[in-house]
This record gives sequence, C-alpha cells and structure tokens, in this order.
Amino acid sequence: MSNQNSRVLLFEQRLPWLGGDLQTLRDTFIREKLPNDEGLPVYVAIPPLPVGGCSSKNEYLLALLDLPKETNHLRGLVLLLHGLGGSSRRHGLRRMGQKLLNLGFGVLRLNLRGADPGRHLAGGTYAAQCNSDLFPVLLKAREICNFLEEDFKSFSGSIPLFAVGISLGGTMLLNACLAKTKSVKTNRPLLDGLVCTSSPLDLGSCSTSIELPRNRFYQYWLLKRLVRQTLADPFGITEKERELLVFGKDGNSVNTIRAFDAAITAPRWAFKDVDEYYFKASPLPRISKNHLEFPQTLFLQALDDPWVPAEGAKKLAAVVDNTKSSRFKVVLTSHGGHNGFHGKNGCWGDSFVANWLTELFQ
Repeated sequence: MSNQNSRVLLFEQRLPWLGGDLQTLRDTFIREKLPNDEGLPVYVAIPPLPVGGCSSKNEYLLALLDLPKETNHLRGLVLLLHGLGGSSRRHGLRRMGQKLLNLGFGVLRLNLRGADPGRHLAGGTYAAQCNSDLFPVLLKAREICNFLEEDFKSFSGSIPLFAVGISLGGTMLLNACLAKTKSVKTNRPLLDGLVCTSSPLDLGSCSTSIELPRNRFYQYWLLKRLVRQTLADPFGITEKERELLVFGKDGNSVNTIRAFDAAITAPRWAFKDVDEYYFKASPLPRISKNHLEFPQTLFLQALDDPWVPAEGAKKLAAVVDNTKSSRFKVVLTSHGGHNGFHGKNGCWGDSFVANWLTELFQ
C-alpha cells in the first residue's frame, strides 16, 4: 500500500510497552497527570430505545464541553466518542482531548447511553449502530459551533465540526454518516472531518477475536463493565434480562460479548437477532461503496491489535488504493495494540490524530 490514501507507517514503541497487549494495557497501569476535569455539562434530549427494556419519555445524553483557554482563535469543535465500556472520564480519551485543546480545538466529550457519569439520564445501553442517539448530538454540536462563532470572532467563516471515535465510537460515527450525509435542519454536512482509531469495521470478526482463549481477560473485563452498566439502569430492566445477567454467572447464559449482544443489545435496538445486528451494524461493506459521500476520514489501525482484527482496515485500504478520489485515508502501523500507540515522546496516536485534524483546514 503505497499511495497517498493508505500506507503502513513506522511507529516506534516505547519501553517497556512492547507488543500489542502491553500497548493496549498501558493506560490501565500508567496515567499521565492531566488537568482537573472542568468540562461544561451539555444535555442532549434523545428518544427512548426503539423496543424492549424500560425507558422514560424524557431521556438525555450528557456531554462535557472543553474550550481552549489561551487562544482567541478556534480551529474547530471535535466531538469525542469513547468505546465499549468507556466514558468521558476514561484516561485515554481525556488525554486525547487535552492534546486537541492544546492545539486550539474545542472538545465535546460524549457519554453514550448507559455510560457514567450520565448513567442516570437515559435507559438502556448503546449499540454499534445507534443513529437515533447520535443525530441529536450532532445537531447540538453544530448549534454549539454556531454559538461559538460569536465568541471567537477571529475565525474566518463557520467553525468546522469534526469527530473522533475511539474503538466502537468510530463504528457508531461511520454508521451515522452512512445513514445521513447532511443535516436536514442545517443542510450542512453531518461532519467536516472524521477520525476512527482502532474501530471495528466487521463486528462478527471482532466477536470471534475477543472470544479467543488469549483474550479471555479482555472479554471478562469488558463484559463485567457492560453488565454493571445494564444492571444500573435508572428505569430498571425486564425480569428476563435480569435473569440472563444475574443468574447466568454459572456459564450458561451471558458469558461472552456475543451472548450479551444477543440478550441485550440486539433486541433493545430492534434487530431480529445478534447475527442481523452484527451484519447491519458492520460498516465495512457499505463504506467501501459510499466513500465519495463521506467527509475526509482517517482510519488508524495497528496490525497487532488484540481486540480488533486488522483485516477490515486492510480490505478498506485495498478499495482506497484503487480510487484516487477517495476521501478516506487508511493508516496502518505494525505495532500499537488497541488504541495504544504509546511512543517515545508520549502517545503518538494522539499527536497523529490532532495533527491530521489541524491540517484539514490550514
């Protein structure tokens, strides 16, 4: 892969974090000192889940707005989405947000449905395809851009809206762009730029990967967080769901991510079964055919990612290589793990993403 749209970049790992697993786990063991979280709460009204579960007519997602303090020029607003089991508080997400702030971007850190600290505001949990949740958020983000134009008068023209999705957060954003390229209310593009880091493009292959014996610890950790989020639903859960989650600890019910998606995610989001959910929520087959309608989009994927197989990104890169006019840029690295990319000078991935967004509107 050698053209301008896709390439394998040399990434130098940082001792002692060598290999995909240690790169993935590094933020679990070591955390840089970050400024106090002073994000301004932003509440976004969302509709209830399509079917199943318990809900309320008045539900919201919580986002936290951070603005650069030492500049009168705003490069743009970045909607930042966490991955499976994450939240706006996750260290890696906050670190990337701080990097963007330092370069003059505003950052809107979203807590998806079911994630703390907004767990009490909405029923249910999120899915890889949750457009009914994301469309109101994207509209609110555009409204914030319009509002900020009054405060940052040095900005020439409209403030652009970007999005960065970490892991499953990127999958959600891709599905939203596939469903709607422009906002009906504003007639503007849904996004002016998009970044997906370590994002699943084929949910079926990711489910198979996470169930490998070598990934037993990862699956246990993720599943524990998902079950805890679900049981903490402020509007309650059905007896059938509770029986699967609580009494299935003996190993005959929800003991894998796929089993959780079959029991909770697929039915709550109106999919016939887990296979239909994985098929319809996997963006790879559709983005390969619709890449000309997307915003400028960066895909960052490590070949040694233990969670998300790199085959999806490789297949997308092959399509991009044959299309000079593609809006996609696929960047593969030999190392980096799952959203790790920890190099000799800090998190190389954070810097690469921030610099790419900076170059979009130079």
